[in-house]
Amino acid sequence: MRILCTNDDGYLALGLNVLATAAAEFGEVTVVAPDREQSATSHALTLHHPLRARRAPDGARVVDGTPTDCVILAVGELLEDRPDIVLSGINHGPNMGEDVLYSGTVAAAMEATVLGVPAVAFSYTGEKHEELEGWQPVIANLLKGILQRDDFPEHTLLSVNLPAIPPGEVKGVRVTKLGQRRYKDSLTRALDPSGREYFWIGGGSTNWRGPEDSDFRAIESGYISITPLHLDLTNFRLLDQIRGWELGQ
Repeated sequence: MRILCTNDDGYLALGLNVLATAAAEFGEVTVVAPDREQSATSHALTLHHPLRARRAPDGARVVDGTPTDCVILAVGELLEDRPDIVLSGINHGPNMGEDVLYSGTVAAAMEATVLGVPAVAFSYTGEKHEELEGWQPVIANLLKGILQRDDFPEHTLLSVNLPAIPPGEVKGVRVTKLGQRRYKDSLTRALDPSGREYFWIGGGSTNWRGPEDSDFRAIESGYISITPLHLDLTNFRLLDQIRGWELGQ
């Protein structure tokens, strides 16, 4: 099996190494990842300057672009053969609820899905990323269950979130919906040493909402959360209602 691994934390990230090591049990792994952290780049493409790819000492291909760029270059040019699956992560931080709209990790898996390649995004919800070292067996077990399937859904990617507990304490796996995350005090307004005003997005506190089968509830209960995400954002339940608005008539 040909497996492409990428991420948004950069090619030196511990999470990427853990994921690639676990995936190596199932086939030939190629790493194509950004040369630096690209968190919260979402599905951004680099359009206004050329992209360059170099080979790292460990054989990884390092791209001076976004996670989406990495997948496009890998599938379109860098790999001799089309990958059978794309694995993105393991992200240093959670990707639950609305996070999936901002995440470069999820976007890399989404781009693979756009290209017709099955894809899974992995994220670790803890803050101590060194704790990822012990997760290889758990990731390998998850991959075994996924890779043996011959009915991976089309136009769909899987977003996996790992709870911030020792892997030996994981209670199991839950298939979940996206929760809802509300940020508070995440925008800072201040002055730099020269007295010029600036704004900084990030930090603050968050409040979660959602039903019992939400991703964050699974994580809080000590389970691995797996959320299937599809590319079609259409709200089908509202099609007939909005058609009745007589817009432009």
